Amino acid sequence: MTEPHAKTASSPVPPKPGSRLLPKLLIVEDDPGLQAQLKWAYEDFEVLIAGDRASALTLLRAEEPPVVTLDLGLPPDPDGTSEGFALLDAIMSLKPDTKVIVASGHGARESALRAVAQGAYDFYAKPVDIDALGLIVRRAFHLHRIEAENRALAARAPADARVLGGMITAAPEMVKVARTIERVANTDVSVMLLGASGTGKELLARGLHEASVRSGAAFVAINCAAIPENLLESELFGHEKGAFTGAVKTTEGKIEQANGGTLFLDEVGDIPLQLQVKLLRFLQERTIERIGGRRAIPVDTRIVCATHQNLEAMIADGRFREDLWYRLAEIVIRIPSLAQRPGDAILLAKAFLTRFAAAMNPAVKGFAPDALAAIDAWGWPGNVRELENRLKRAVIMADGKLVCAADLDLPLADAADDSPLNLKAAREAADRKAIRHALARSEGNISNTARLLGISRPTLYDLLKQYDMQN
Repeated sequence: MTEPHAKTASSPVPPKPGSRLLPKLLIVEDDPGLQAQLKWAYEDFEVLIAGDRASALTLLRAEEPPVVTLDLGLPPDPDGTSEGFALLDAIMSLKPDTKVIVASGHGARESALRAVAQGAYDFYAKPVDIDALGLIVRRAFHLHRIEAENRALAARAPADARVLGGMITAAPEMVKVARTIERVANTDVSVMLLGASGTGKELLARGLHEASVRSGAAFVAINCAAIPENLLESELFGHEKGAFTGAVKTTEGKIEQANGGTLFLDEVGDIPLQLQVKLLRFLQERTIERIGGRRAIPVDTRIVCATHQNLEAMIADGRFREDLWYRLAEIVIRIPSLAQRPGDAILLAKAFLTRFAAAMNPAVKGFAPDALAAIDAWGWPGNVRELENRLKRAVIMADGKLVCAADLDLPLADAADDSPLNLKAAREAADRKAIRHALARSEGNISNTARLLGISRPTLYDLLKQYDMQN
């Protein structure tokens, strides 16, 4: 077997001139014997070796490996998992696209659930089976490559691109969310959508339903925070005639109404503890009993839920059942805020203006330059819902043909920016962000985009080609 190229954080070894470029695999393992065994097992990869958290982060920043195998038992806590989980958090923060495959012999099931909840791609229990681990590693590289191709396609998408559920976006962050939902749509796993208020959770839940084999049946949505506790059980499970005062007829609950289809539980964190027990029983047995009923009714309903609350903290405080979390969160999808979707605020603003102007003020035709600058700079703490409300008000209040910053009641502020791992990545991220913003403002017109950016058309074409952003 040919020895794979390998390097450690302390002794980098450059590839030999003329050698083929191999995908990079970072192995985080403190056992020298297992390091050597894993190094020799992966001749198809450029193997990077780290024995602790600090050296692993050094290699992550310098080499940006697509896949990492991570032993949770690292010094100075080799008999525990604290260092491993701290490193997993750091990797997900620095490079969330990295596929991390976690290994541990300490409480395998609990560690696996926690690792996947924190963003790990997969988990395997020690002792290591080299062949089985090899299959997981190759699958992780394959998925990473597909996601990279999707991001490249998203970067080339036109500025008015619509994705799952008719959502308007040109941001790779949101396209990734949509593609993830499309992949899980035709399974029956429960999906948890996590995101701040106003990020479009219900729109994505409806898009998941429409992309699934259940699309011909009902999509039923219920906001658990909007219904008083004493009525929520009846809303979900229904009641029999005479079950309580005012129950003049037998009524199906939302779960039953969604039979064969999808039930969307918005703000699921507001379900009271007593009712959480009954919901858990339904998820385990797939049968319900109406209030006042004695008959178990089988129901085939897929559950999709959402919340803006921190359910992990609620579990720690005893306000949300951990076993219910694992039933509801078989797949967890985190939805980026509008501030994390470069260029989307302007795209959405133009769509809202078109809709509201047609209905309420046809004289309004577009935005003044100061309005576009204000939209671009604002942080949008209320996300898409705030943007929609401000646009509705601005269209109503506008005196002329153009909505200005004053109509939006927005101050100008410096936009926040995330710092990539290195200078090359920082330059590329800044260029991409500026180009996306300029394209959105100029509605894809190359001449106007170049003028906004202060560069020539040939230079803009070169940048579009360099960053693979051509339409």
